[in-house]
Amino acid sequence: MAAEVQPLPLLRGAPGPAPLTADQAYWKTFKNQLLLPSPHDSGVTSISIPDHNPVGAQADTFAVTSGGRVQIYSAKTRKLVKNISRFGVDDTARSGVLRRDGRILLAGGDSGIVQAFDTGSRAILRQWRGEHAHKQAVHVVRWNPIILTDLMSASDDRTVRVWDLTDDVAKWTGIGHEDYVRSACYLPGQDGMIATGSYDQTVRLWDTRQPGNDRPAMSFKHAAPIEDLIPLTNFVLASAAGNEVTILDLIAGKAQHIIRSHQKTVTSLSTGQDTSRLLTGGLDGHVKVHNTTSWEVVAGFKYPSPILSLAVVSTGQQVIDREDRHLAVGLQTGLLSIRTRIAGAEKVKAREKTKRMDALIAGEGDAYERAQRKKDTRQGIRARDRGKDFRGEGADIIITGNERTRTKPLRPWQRSLRSGKYALALDEVLAGDPYSNEDMLTLVTALRHRSALRTAVSNRSPENLVPLLKWILKYINHARHVSLIYDVVLLLLDAYGEKMEEWLANEDDTGKEVLFLVKRLARRVRKGAYYASQAQGTLGMIGLMEVG
Repeated sequence: MAAEVQPLPLLRGAPGPAPLTADQAYWKTFKNQLLLPSPHDSGVTSISIPDHNPVGAQADTFAVTSGGRVQIYSAKTRKLVKNISRFGVDDTARSGVLRRDGRILLAGGDSGIVQAFDTGSRAILRQWRGEHAHKQAVHVVRWNPIILTDLMSASDDRTVRVWDLTDDVAKWTGIGHEDYVRSACYLPGQDGMIATGSYDQTVRLWDTRQPGNDRPAMSFKHAAPIEDLIPLTNFVLASAAGNEVTILDLIAGKAQHIIRSHQKTVTSLSTGQDTSRLLTGGLDGHVKVHNTTSWEVVAGFKYPSPILSLAVVSTGQQVIDREDRHLAVGLQTGLLSIRTRIAGAEKVKAREKTKRMDALIAGEGDAYERAQRKKDTRQGIRARDRGKDFRGEGADIIITGNERTRTKPLRPWQRSLRSGKYALALDEVLAGDPYSNEDMLTLVTALRHRSALRTAVSNRSPENLVPLLKWILKYINHARHVSLIYDVVLLLLDAYGEKMEEWLANEDDTGKEVLFLVKRLARRVRKGAYYASQAQGTLGMIGLMEVG
């Protein structure tokens, strides 16, 4: 028995851009960008968010340091709340950071003075200066995430100090760095443990619980000065050195992974999506989002100038309710960029799914389902769902065999193509109202494979040439169709070049329409060739810039 002849499969165009991944879709929701210029065009050197407050009200603000002032913005409205500029005339503010209750702001400066401000009245509560304080610029200050009155500072005088808000003298001083100390952080879940990064290319861990212990407990050597430092977990740190970000495992005492995704120095680090993503910003103007499992780049943003600071601002009073709300980026030009995440129906679905999973884990799944059913009082939904779980009184037995599927009937142009009537098949496709471009591409490709394209376009009247020329004119600029249409145009010029002179001399309107379409086609080809030449020249310039 002969096999049945199947219809000619439709020719599908090349696939478009790949669909967005889950991470790309998530970070693409950070839209509604707000650009805030600095009053004095100084670079935005620090953006800090308060630590989570487990025992009291959570601060819903974040601090931005630029030039000689620290500005406090609302995380809800993105508006300026306070402007603190009580620094010296020649002083530059550094590392403004809010306490977790939002009542006190801490800031360092190039003068070496560490200051604490009341955010309500902007009054100076305390200054650490003099012989018992730092002797050079203080670039880093941090609040203790556990003890409300403890803080630390790191200075260019190569020392690290821990202070009590009520005392003028440091309660602990760390000595060991050989160059400027420009980054520091407390280790979460480990009271009294801090980590510092210095321009001597080392990251050092300190135990501040013993007053006489002023030497580091652990040290990690890097290949470049340390620009920023951030904890990912209780025992994992991320450090930025040069254009690399090193993941340090404190238990193993060695580097776990090195991220090399930037072309220039990485200046700032932050975390997002409940510390499951690491964000890096560099002097190349890129913010890149990394998965903390595979350390691959899963999303990114491009900014017009070098990035000096970066922070993901979260909102919510409880830890379980906190979610990423803003992406704040400080640029060298003095611009502060704030992108806000837009919430929608998908956010509601994800929240309901999380609540359902939490109820199942806690063994309260039935109670949760009953509560959900009480909310649904619409009779239409119940009627629609009624009986959908009914399986019948007995099980059906389905015997599968070699059933022959019904063959889809051939379309007119497919029958003509199978019968060798190539010109008629071309006319039948073009006679569609509207005609299908997929059918046209499939037919022309099949004709070219059968070497029957010349037969299909030859011996045509001007009336039959007009639809074909209109199709060519419509798709000649589509890159996916250029090769195919190029062959058709060459055959038409070869077959009708002499007849065009006769149509030009005659008074036939149809012949003149053919000539008009040919002229339009020539102009479009010249314009496309010009654009292609310009694009090639642009690619050459970009290549030279990349090399340089």
